[in-house]
Amino acid sequence: MRVTKLEHASLSIEQSGRRLILDPGAFTTPVVDATDVVAIVITHEHPDHWTPDQLKRILLKNADARIFGPAGVAAAASDFDIEVVREGDTVEVGPFTLSFFGAQHAVIHSSIPVIDNVGVLINGSLYYPGDSFTIPDGVAVETLATPASGPWLKVSEVIDFVLAVAPKRSFPTHDMLLSQVGRNLYYERIQQATEQGDGEFFPLQPGDSLDL
Repeated sequence: MRVTKLEHASLSIEQSGRRLILDPGAFTTPVVDATDVVAIVITHEHPDHWTPDQLKRILLKNADARIFGPAGVAAAASDFDIEVVREGDTVEVGPFTLSFFGAQHAVIHSSIPVIDNVGVLINGSLYYPGDSFTIPDGVAVETLATPASGPWLKVSEVIDFVLAVAPKRSFPTHDMLLSQVGRNLYYERIQQATEQGDGEFFPLQPGDSLDL
């Protein structure tokens, strides 16, 4: 399985000639060349994780691709056929087994409503929590896509999350709000936390891939 970091929270995962797209949102360069896509996972409804235009671009070349997301995504993206998933659900699509964890977005502020969010474990190996610090209980996470920045987190929480999950590998995501100087600082903290659990950190940049 190969994971390619696109931009911000978006990932492309390839297995056996098929592809899964994760969170193609507004902070990601238009996804125009994705072929052989069997599924799209949207962790929550915020526009940095999905836009109608991004979905249309992907579906234009992959008309049969299935789209998965929580109820909030289905309501926000009512023009699309969203298959609603919840914590505890497992779905098989093409060569991918998708297991979902968590129910809510991390709190941004008491004045802002908390929305639905699901984290996804892909093929029992790669875990991305969306905008949350949900830990997949009972799972030994091999590779963690670690949120690095956002209005809903601070770096101490990221460190605690990585320490709790203790992945064999980690790489940063959700980082388009950071300058390169800021990314280097946050990446260093994620690396230190990963290495405390005897894992290895990969500072992937947009377009970089990692074979799992």
